[in-house]
Amino acid sequence: MLNPWRLRLLHQLHLLGTVRAVADATHLSPSSVSQQLSTLETEAKTQLFERVGRRIRLTPAGVTLAGHAAQILDRIAAAEADIADLHSEPTGVVRLSAFTSAFHGIVVPAVAALAEEHPRISVQLTEAEPQVSRGALQRGEVDVAVCADFPDAPVPPDADLTRLPLTGDRVVLVTARDTATAERSGRVDLTTLADEPWAFEHPGAHLADLAERLCRRAGFTPRAVARFESHGTLLSHVEAGLSITLLPLLAVHDRYAVRTLDLVDPPRRDIHLLARRTTMDRAAVRIVVEALRGQARAA
Repeated sequence: MLNPWRLRLLHQLHLLGTVRAVADATHLSPSSVSQQLSTLETEAKTQLFERVGRRIRLTPAGVTLAGHAAQILDRIAAAEADIADLHSEPTGVVRLSAFTSAFHGIVVPAVAALAEEHPRISVQLTEAEPQVSRGALQRGEVDVAVCADFPDAPVPPDADLTRLPLTGDRVVLVTARDTATAERSGRVDLTTLADEPWAFEHPGAHLADLAERLCRRAGFTPRAVARFESHGTLLSHVEAGLSITLLPLLAVHDRYAVRTLDLVDPPRRDIHLLARRTTMDRAAVRIVVEALRGQARAA
């Protein structure tokens, strides 16, 4: 009989590539991971690994078993949840990851409503960039991920994931209310803003990369005078008249005294949720998904 916990280690080795990475992800020592994988190989009665230098890699049999492992683990979780739900309200923990600007308008209101309507469902939240959330979902570290992509940089489909639309969002120019830029009428052409001071998130952040790419496409490299970790501090800087920025409208909270201006031909992002197909069998996951979709429609 194959041990589910060891199957999880095999699946993570397939995704992460090294025993050291699996050990870090599971808070085990590398020797413990190696020992458990060796035991799994004995249980499978076939060679799952081969050594290449100082590392191991999966054999074809190992790759095949790793492909089944995520589905097996999700089916076990679904079975446990279904048994628990037979005589009670849906229960269980649902791990949800979402990007920053989705929290205010979609995630937090949905989770607050769930706490009232389904108190036996516990939603564990993680804030992460879309690409990080997607990776965590594929590794089985979260159950549902709220993600976003743009038409010029779509994320390729994954046959193991269910993708459901939530809403759309457009990128806008954000400026302080009492500036010359704020007094403009009509749509703003980015080419007219080449000399302005700009503020962004740190390089590598999803929205920072998008904003700087849009500026370069307009023919200039933006003069970044500030970099921030959070949208809140970024918007405070803009509110003070020290910079302008580009953000999706969902990221602009009305507590800040800023003005948003539409762009000429604004980029639009597709906000959607992802879940592993087998995880959608769990009642608690389906309830969380429907709560997110309902809140997105109402936002």
